[in-house]
Amino acid sequence: MSQMLRPTLTRLKGSPRIVAMMVLALTSGCATMPTPRNVASAQYQPTQRLEETARAERCLTPQLPAALGALAAEPAEALAAFPDVMGPGDRLRLDVSGDKDVLSHDYVIAANGSLTINGIGAIAAAGRSSGAVSEEVRSRLVAAGLIRDIANNLRLVPTERAGVSVSVEGAVFEPGVIVAGERATDARATTVANPALGDFNNGRSLATAIRAAGGLRPDAALDAVYLVRGDRYARIDLSPVLGGVEGSDGTGGLPVDPQLARGDRIIIPSKGCFQQKLVRPSPVTAPGIRVYMSNLSRPAASNAASAIGRDATSLPYGTRFLQGLIAANCVGGSALNAGRSAVLISRNPVNGHSVVIARKVEALVRDADRDEVDPYLMPGDAIACYDSTAMTFVDAVGVVGSLLGPAVLAKNLKP
Repeated sequence: MSQMLRPTLTRLKGSPRIVAMMVLALTSGCATMPTPRNVASAQYQPTQRLEETARAERCLTPQLPAALGALAAEPAEALAAFPDVMGPGDRLRLDVSGDKDVLSHDYVIAANGSLTINGIGAIAAAGRSSGAVSEEVRSRLVAAGLIRDIANNLRLVPTERAGVSVSVEGAVFEPGVIVAGERATDARATTVANPALGDFNNGRSLATAIRAAGGLRPDAALDAVYLVRGDRYARIDLSPVLGGVEGSDGTGGLPVDPQLARGDRIIIPSKGCFQQKLVRPSPVTAPGIRVYMSNLSRPAASNAASAIGRDATSLPYGTRFLQGLIAANCVGGSALNAGRSAVLISRNPVNGHSVVIARKVEALVRDADRDEVDPYLMPGDAIACYDSTAMTFVDAVGVVGSLLGPAVLAKNLKP
């Protein structure tokens, strides 16, 4: 480089500022992207391969959460067979023999869990089965003299099951309080317009609540999910959802998936290791993820030119870094710019540390051990592409040319 530019530098001896800028531009053009620095505990996946990290992951059997020590344990099947309990927002139909529009009406459980019936006032309904509430309504109506004590002259039946608020804690991507089984406004309007005796809301299940909380993380203990209700808890094994999947320890079939009640807690411990078998769509994991992408490498001048839109950044769960780079149009192209570099910006969901991984794109395409250094994309990850060293050098030469051109022209125009 220096031999080619020596005649020009000689002519510009009196312009040290321009010479310094030119040397700086050429130096940056020849440099490669530096390796990102990360803290030692930032690595979450073995495929992230951070140089600072040299530890072997070991899956551990999680201990019983301390919050459950004083509670009574019961089999998961017993909790699943427990009658559906009612909660705020549930709609019920009361029919009394010989009555029309006085006691017989549709009723909705209030936010405080009470059910107000004409003639007898409020009854505590939330957390109880419809049968138990029906018996109390009948006995109180008989005691008030509003109906006769005749068998089967009263029927109280749920016609719509509303969503229930439950807490999801532990190894999920978005822990917190969620509403399981919340129905859209148009669906509720259809139910009201076409009432039926009985209702089943499949969104009020354990699996649906876990997915609503972002789905299980890859370090979750799939066989030790705890459902807490009142002073009882049950340990539930969800591994059958992975039955038949290579590398899974599931036995196949359907797992125990109980219906939820308002105030339930779902606790999912971590095994302390990354389990590849959980990085796929399933009833308890995320069906898809959203990834942020940026590709400003040449010849693309913007993300729009790279065809990066909502569809490109919405990927199935289980997508790897290289597949995401293809979605970002960062793979292929001219030989001059094929040697691009790319970075993956992620976060360790266990400790919250951010991690930045740099990879050579062509190495991911050509090397046989790509699976060992090609991380899985997690929800909220970001991808960015950088030009190859050759294209960076070309840009540096262009900058030098734009600086030298006016100076050479002005020197040649001097009388």
